[in-house]
Amino acid sequence: MKFLALSALLAASPVFAQGTATSGVSAGELKFVGAAVGMAIASGLCGLGQGKAAAAAAEAVARNPGAAATIQTLMVLGLAFIESLAIFTLLIIFVKG
Repeated sequence: MKFLALSALLAASPVFAQGTATSGVSAGELKFVGAAVGMAIASGLCGLGQGKAAAAAAEAVARNPGAAATIQTLMVLGLAFIESLAIFTLLIIFVKG
């Protein structure tokens, strides 16, 4: 695995040596690509976090049905905090763009 990563880095090194004038890609275009990748990572990780939170809440309700209302309230609060991370990422992308 380490050899694969090292060979990929060595194969890509001539690409990084080129100037932006000869490659045809401006810095402004790379900003949008970086913003899209950043938002994709943030959204994906937020989705994983929300899935784990919902699974944990469902398991907690299955173990203790009497506390379902409290667990649901805490789950919704937690999901709101997790979703706010993706919204903050989107806000940062708009401010920096």
